[in-house]
Amino acid sequence: MKLIIKTSLFVVAVLCTLSLSANETAKKKVTTLEFTVSGVCQMCEKRIEKAALIKGVKLAQWDKKKQKIKVIYRPDKTDELSIHKAIAKAGHDTQKVKATDEAYQKLHDCCKYREGQAIH
Repeated sequence: MKLIIKTSLFVVAVLCTLSLSANETAKKKVTTLEFTVSGVCQMCEKRIEKAALIKGVKLAQWDKKKQKIKVIYRPDKTDELSIHKAIAKAGHDTQKVKATDEAYQKLHDCCKYREGQAIH
């Protein structure tokens, strides 16, 4: 009888541990996102990627030719709109959030994509 009780307690403890571990794994899932961000040069690339790396973002890679950024992030730490806002705050328009004129004017002259600067 004691063996059955001890075995039962052991099984319950193991199941609780596995359940907690599964919850932690579920919380750490990541999401991949790709969206348009305007820019023209390597300076823009560095600025855009750095701006996108807010808390919860694991990777940010901007493709100058495609004008797209790929972001891998944890949805339990941040969300898509927060990433768009962070990039816009750095002066770059995204497909969901336009940078303020003040933020845009702080960009280096070669980065002024709204004035029709060619990608270089």
